[in-house]
Formats: sequence, C-alpha cells, structure tokens
Amino acid sequence: MRLYLINPSNPLISIVKIKESRWNRYRVWKPLGLMVLAGLTPPDWEISIFDENLGVPDYPSMPLPDLVGITAFTSQANRAYEVADHFRRLGVPVVMGGIHATMCLDEVMERVDSVVTGEAEGIWLQILEDARHKGLKQRYDGGLAASTEIPIARHDLLDSGYALGAIQTTRGCPLNCSFCSVSAFNGLRYRQRPIADVVQEFKMIREKRVLVVDDNLIGTRPEHIARAKELFRALAKANVRKEWIAQTTINFADDDELLALAAKAGCSGVFIGFESPVPGGLLEIGKKFNLLNGRDFRDSVQRIQRFNIIVAGSFIIGLDIDKPGIGKHIAEVADRYGVDSLNVLFLTPLPGTRLWEKMKSKGRIALDAFPEDWNYYTLTYPVARYKHLSLDGILREMIICNRTFYSLQRVLRRIWSSVRQNRKPWLSIIGNFSCRGNIRLACRSYEVYQRQFWDRYS
Repeated sequence: MRLYLINPSNPLISIVKIKESRWNRYRVWKPLGLMVLAGLTPPDWEISIFDENLGVPDYPSMPLPDLVGITAFTSQANRAYEVADHFRRLGVPVVMGGIHATMCLDEVMERVDSVVTGEAEGIWLQILEDARHKGLKQRYDGGLAASTEIPIARHDLLDSGYALGAIQTTRGCPLNCSFCSVSAFNGLRYRQRPIADVVQEFKMIREKRVLVVDDNLIGTRPEHIARAKELFRALAKANVRKEWIAQTTINFADDDELLALAAKAGCSGVFIGFESPVPGGLLEIGKKFNLLNGRDFRDSVQRIQRFNIIVAGSFIIGLDIDKPGIGKHIAEVADRYGVDSLNVLFLTPLPGTRLWEKMKSKGRIALDAFPEDWNYYTLTYPVARYKHLSLDGILREMIICNRTFYSLQRVLRRIWSSVRQNRKPWLSIIGNFSCRGNIRLACRSYEVYQRQFWDRYS
C-alpha cells in the first residue's frame, strides 16, 4: 500500500520563498504533524511526505498512491483543495485533517473523501484500515490525543532541505487568548509527552538546530515548570548536542534555575508573545497573564538574555485599542524591551476563535468570499475591518513598524550587542536580516493587495 502525506503551499507567504531571500530557509518549518502520523503507520505502507514549501512535486509523473493525506492551516486550504481534486479525479481517496478541517468541517467535506477533526493519533490506524478495505468513513473525530499516543516522528522521511529540525514536547495552552486557535484545536489542558520519548526523538533529528513547536513550552503552573526543568535536565544529561529555539510565555524569565537548565540543554532562543504595548490591548485579547505582578518587560528580557538566550518578540496590529501611530509605538516599545528580533502580525479572525465570532457577528470580516479568500488568512494581510485604522492606514502602520525596528542602524546595534555578549550572534543575524530583507517584498505585496481589495473595506 502506498501513502502520500502532503503539506500544501501558499504562494502568498513570502517567508517560504527561499529563492527570493536566502535567509528564508531558516523560517521554513517541517510539517511535523505528517511526520508524527508516519510514525504511527504500519510498515506495510510505503510512505512519502511532500512539503510543497520546498517546491511542488510533479504529481502526474509519480506512481498513484492508495491513499492521500493532507493537512492544512486556513491559509493553505485552497491549495489543499487543488491537490485533493487532482488525486480524486484519478480515483485516489483523499483524507484531510488539521485546524482548518476541524473548524470548517462542512466546507472541507465537500472537497475530500474523508475529514479528520481534532488530533488524528487516536484514530489514524482505523483510517488506514478502512482505506485498505475501501471503506473510508466521511468523518473521523480524533478529539484530543493522550500524550502517550503521540509517537516519535519519522524524521528520516524529510532529512534534507531544511535548516532546522522540529519536535513537539507538549500540546495545549491554558491562556485561551481570543485570537488564537490553539486552545480551540488542542484544548486548554496542558499535556506533556513522556520525557524519555522526547529525549530519544531529539537524538534522531539530523539537523544541529531544532525548532520546538510547542505553543507554550514551559506552561504556566508550578507543576508545568517542574516538568520543564526535568526535561531540560534530561536533555543536558543525554548530551544531544542540539541548539534549539522554542515558543514560551514571559514567565520563562522568572526562574533562574529554569533559565540555566534551558541554556545547558541547548536553548539558544525563545519566541515570546507580547501582543500589545499597552495593558488595554492585553485585556482586549484576554492575555491577562502578561499583566500579572506588575511585570517589568525590559528586566524580564534582560534576565533571559543573561543566559545567552536570544529573545524574539511578537506583537499584533489591529486591536480595537490601536490608533494611528501604533506601528511606531510597537517598534519603539520592542526596542525599549531590548528584544533581539520583532515579528508583527495583523489581527486576524481565524475560524474557531472567539475573535472570529465577534468580528463575524459585527460584519467586520472584509475578506469573506470563501474558500477563495482563505489564501490571505496568513496573519500577514489585514483581512478584517479595524476600528480606528483604514486599509491603507493599517498597511502604513505595519510598514512604519518594520522599517523603524529594522533600520540598518538598529539591526547593526542589536547584532553587535549579541556578538559582544556572545549571545548566539548567528541567530541574531538570521532573525534581523531575514526580516529586514522581507520588508521590500511585503511592500510590493501590500500594493497589489490594496488595488485588489480596496472596495471590500469601503
């Protein structure tokens, strides 16, 4: 039996256009979910994983598979439907899962043979068995997988073309921010994989640098922190010889022992969601966690950096509290916090989130011709109507923000600081120059976007 697992591309996302910027190869992540399913697949299935972010395969020239599995975020949905249509016309059954399939079930069911909602680990073997006997059901509900059901991923199936390996150690996030689909898809309960499995999988990754894809690596409660420390001790003891970066909350800075253990285990950088430069913005999106204990964000960032760990900060433009001038404000605040790099996204109502329900009920979703408009739900286009910012206004704020933070003078100052402090200068160089290099690409895409969709915002 032959199985194709496919991660579709989205040509609008500039960060995966490796040919346009050599730095972008450090921003293309492996489709770990497909690699995990491959780890569950019995040996009598011949498995191939295709990541279209590295190039679209010549499907017509390839042998026909017995089953095609596709995963997709919302922004990948249209390409997923194109791939599904190609194989279905050839008589090959197609099953699709992931966040978009879960949140837009009716739409997806019209375009594939079978849909998996929720996490697929618990029902994947049943899907394969049904496909073997040509008895695929129209829908399977995986729910939330137990941590013991998550196998070691098949890293051997995608071992070239990537600068970073990938691994997941936890699922779920208790913060429940209004804009985030993680809590809707993976749940609020924080689930940790067995530490022995994580260490073993780390050893199997061929890349020297690894992205830990957890949405919240260390969690928020004392028992979560204790488990993170145990994991870091195990990684250090195993001497896996990997440098890794991860997403975490700002409380990462609150425990020197945690920071020391993370650094010893190979942590070279963390990605932290600051979201808004003002308390009112954090309250608006439900991220009260960042406001606890009257936190000094600059001090928190510096505490992390003292352990030679790079800090990348994320913010959102387009909150109801945001007014003209927010772009420069974010850039100045991020610079004041001392983050090593900055990632700013447009507030995007993703299906399944509280933000989606709020904006949809008020008629504030500007790009609502679905499924065609899903292409633009990348978080890098303003697909909604914003309270105080017009279309040209919010695009201008984004450009000002990036040009301010990534001015050559500030980029060189940050890189010099990382060199002087011996704080992973390679990561600072990659982060700053990849973002700076994409500003021109973004400006061109914004011009096209404005001309195409101006009437939707009037």
